[in-house]
Amino acid sequence: MKAITTSKIILLGIFLLTTFVVIFSCRQMILLQTYEPLLYLIPAVFTELAAATASYYWKAKNENKIKIVLGAVERFQKNNPELTEPQVRIIEAMINSLS
Repeated sequence: MKAITTSKIILLGIFLLTTFVVIFSCRQMILLQTYEPLLYLIPAVFTELAAATASYYWKAKNENKIKIVLGAVERFQKNNPELTEPQVRIIEAMINSLS
């Protein structure tokens, strides 16, 4: 079984907190017969959720970019076995500079 990464745990925690705050706010609005919690709590919590989601996707994009570049270099090296290690590193640096 694969271990859950810390960033996914944080994202899940913020999602659960957002869900809790929305449900709690709805309950309080029904009990108190007011909509004022919507003006402050809901935007703040959804802003936090958006920031966490954006940072998670940014982190995942950068990790995937590294995997894609390394995979491309490995395939290039398999197709061209006559390349030396310094030539492979130069190609890898050129690929990294494109992204």
